[in-house]
Amino acid sequence: MKVMCYVQHLMGTGHQWRVAAISQAMCQRRMEVTYVSGGFPVPDLDIGPARFVQLPSARSADMRYKTLVDEHGRPVDDNWMAVRRSALLETFRRCQPDVLLIETFPFGRRLLRFELLPLLDAALGSCHRPYIVCSVRDILENRPKPGRNEEIVELVNRYFDLVLVHSDADIVPFHATFPLADCISPKLCYTGYVMRPRGNSKPAAASTGEVIVSAGGGIVGEHLLRVAMKARSLSTLARVPWRILAGHNLPATKFASLRAQAPDGITIERNRADFTALVRCCALSISQGGYNTVLEVLDAGVCAVVVPYADEHENEQTLRARLLADRGLIELVDSHTLTPSRLARAVDMAVNRPRPTRSAIDMNGASTTARLIAENVMQRRNAVSV
Repeated sequence: MKVMCYVQHLMGTGHQWRVAAISQAMCQRRMEVTYVSGGFPVPDLDIGPARFVQLPSARSADMRYKTLVDEHGRPVDDNWMAVRRSALLETFRRCQPDVLLIETFPFGRRLLRFELLPLLDAALGSCHRPYIVCSVRDILENRPKPGRNEEIVELVNRYFDLVLVHSDADIVPFHATFPLADCISPKLCYTGYVMRPRGNSKPAAASTGEVIVSAGGGIVGEHLLRVAMKARSLSTLARVPWRILAGHNLPATKFASLRAQAPDGITIERNRADFTALVRCCALSISQGGYNTVLEVLDAGVCAVVVPYADEHENEQTLRARLLADRGLIELVDSHTLTPSRLARAVDMAVNRPRPTRSAIDMNGASTTARLIAENVMQRRNAVSV
């Protein structure tokens, strides 16, 4: 069974890590996976034995998601879009997949319509028409423009055979952020949350018992890292080593500034491949509220403070963090009121409550996704052969 996965991250790298975990799970089922990425390269991304195809890299110019820029930060033009669209369609023609998996679209990624609609049209018109799957996370961003949700429903019904929601319905039902979920319910299926494989890596002995501060892989989060450096001396964990991990997309000048200002007892590094192992051995995690990081913290069962990124365009992390805080799994700090003293107070509250047990949240989303795809494609083949 041949699968072509398409993923484009515009800011943070969480979308890539989620699809990479799904890619590994599909490869374990002996599917032949072609992994197509349109985002900037992600260090240490593990897609298993899948074939990797890098399209010309692009990202959003800012958090408004209105302008697509190339690897030089320049707004893309019609010629750039034509070159990339051609590369994507050629990859599809060469792959001739049994399954086409597209991450997020049509629930997001409107900037990529110039290539995704031609790709979907090519898939529908192919003599070897693939099974078309949408892969989407638990929480969607708000779409205030009238008619946008209706447009999404129309695109799902026109192109897609299956919509896989990587969530636990008991924690975040899809209709909580997509009010027209009932209109696509025959195609909707929950997989559970998708976690990166835990692996067997262990951090150095000196890394155990630390406070781990992280801000994902995107370009936002610098403020949290700087506040955390000042909060250490105000908290009850002032004598514990703190390790601050900056995303690879944080500009080199800002990373150098963080290092230069770090006091004794604080280590500043770029994100590490053994992040999961670090979290499992830490005394406390301080992080934003991104999909992947939150899952790794919950799976580790460690004390946690979450400071979700939020602005007028983004509320996904806040919604997720609030749901978890309501269940007593984390301490929540509003990013708009974040100060060293507030963060230190949240740290003290987190470590003084009973250490959380590993939650009952369904985190088998990667393997479930691979199984559901395999089963649905086999059912389709059997129906055709009858």
